[in-house]
Amino acid sequence: MKEFDYIIIGGGCAGLSLAYELEINEKLKDKTLAIIEPRTEYKKDKTWSFWKVTNHNFDDCVKKSWENFTVNISKNTKYIQCTSYPYQSVDSGLFYEKINNKLKENKNISFFKNISEINSKNSFVFNSVPSIKKDHRNLWQHFCGVEIETQNNFFDDEIFNLMDFDCDQRESVHFFYTLPYSKTSALIETTWLSKMNDGSKKDYDAQIKDYIENHLNLKNYKIIYKEEGAIPLFYPSHKIEKNKINIGTAGGMTRLSTGYTFLNIQEHSKYICKNIENISKTKKFEISKKYQFLDDIFLRVLEKHPEMMPDIFFKMFKSSPKTVIKFLSNKSNFFEDLSIIFKMPKITFIKALFY
Repeated sequence: MKEFDYIIIGGGCAGLSLAYELEINEKLKDKTLAIIEPRTEYKKDKTWSFWKVTNHNFDDCVKKSWENFTVNISKNTKYIQCTSYPYQSVDSGLFYEKINNKLKENKNISFFKNISEINSKNSFVFNSVPSIKKDHRNLWQHFCGVEIETQNNFFDDEIFNLMDFDCDQRESVHFFYTLPYSKTSALIETTWLSKMNDGSKKDYDAQIKDYIENHLNLKNYKIIYKEEGAIPLFYPSHKIEKNKINIGTAGGMTRLSTGYTFLNIQEHSKYICKNIENISKTKKFEISKKYQFLDDIFLRVLEKHPEMMPDIFFKMFKSSPKTVIKFLSNKSNFFEDLSIIFKMPKITFIKALFY
């Protein structure tokens, strides 16, 4: 069986981002790479959205960018500008096409369906497939979104709705999320922060239908695309192995309080590329311990007091938009962190330290 210098397990966002970063920086001219991915074809299956706080390789895959957004709870809406850090939505179909077209140019890069097809004994492995043990206590961000089209102009495509908490909470944390791509099309998503120990919150189709027809008062529309997913709000288990680095969610690149992963993956890919010649001795790349600590407290409050979360999120956005966005994107300084922390219900968060 053939041997390779590098193996990437999982050809999704993290695996392909790393392969692309290595390829465009000419790190695979004299090195071989195997990508292990079971899917038979690449097509649009996800939407990755984030505030652009750092540059990335995929501006040409951005479907839409916004500089204004809203957050709302029952009877109260906050309008927020984000001109310094526009919110971008990357189309996974364009992302896959761009990367795969580039990778095809290099004969040193090969795709396989299963790692058993190659000899991996002497390779350096980058693994993007998380090892998740089922535990009824774990919190998840689980969601379902549909892209809809209307016959007439309906949406204001200059502003998106980040969180609409004016919906049934069912003793968890629930909000809707609307990205208007044009005046006649939008992605509308139902999102839950909850334990997934039963299927009671997964009647997604009914939730979305009710929201569109009774909340947005939109009756005439058609669904042209649907996506569904679940992001673990906990770090997957992993053991330290020689000549192996975990990437993506498997490598702790998901910000647990928000689920944001895409830009962290891009930064991790750049870090690996920069250190690839000495990768087995390179220091581990991770989201700052500061955010790990703050997210841990935040999720403890969320678990114990889900009824408080709409108000907590709403209050968070009373800080300057730039500060909140930097905080949610792992780019805030100490004083910016304090300005967010002071908006939180202090006694509740202090108690959470001792749960």
